[in-house]
Amino acid sequence: QVQLVESGGGLVQAGDSLRLSCTASGATPFGNRFNVFAMGWFRQPPGKEREFVAQISWGGGNTTYADSVLGRFTISRDNAKSTLYLQMNNLNPEDTATYYCAADPKHEIGRRNAAEYDYWGQGTQVSVSS
Repeated sequence: QVQLVESGGGLVQAGDSLRLSCTASGATPFGNRFNVFAMGWFRQPPGKEREFVAQISWGGGNTTYADSVLGRFTISRDNAKSTLYLQMNNLNPEDTATYYCAADPKHEIGRRNAAEYDYWGQGTQVSVSS
């Protein structure tokens, strides 16, 4: 089974930057090649539902962002390292949430719906103060 582990969260002030990482390991019936999974980042603010942040396709050629992070966040992947990244710039208190990476073996391009993703990391906490 695919295992995902996030890292890079922390406590920062408004305007600061963070880079989250997600490292994948294991295998699925489709194989253990990282490039066959669409990958996504989701976040869950305190007391709210989990929401879509960004996705990146198998080869990294297609990306999608939530309107709330467009222009500030950048999703990328290094398939040779089986690692997903989320560069977060100009953070604000509304970005405070637990951030999760997720893998979707069914689609080349990831969906916005969390239910489409089969594998999830444990989450990493991002807290932004004003």
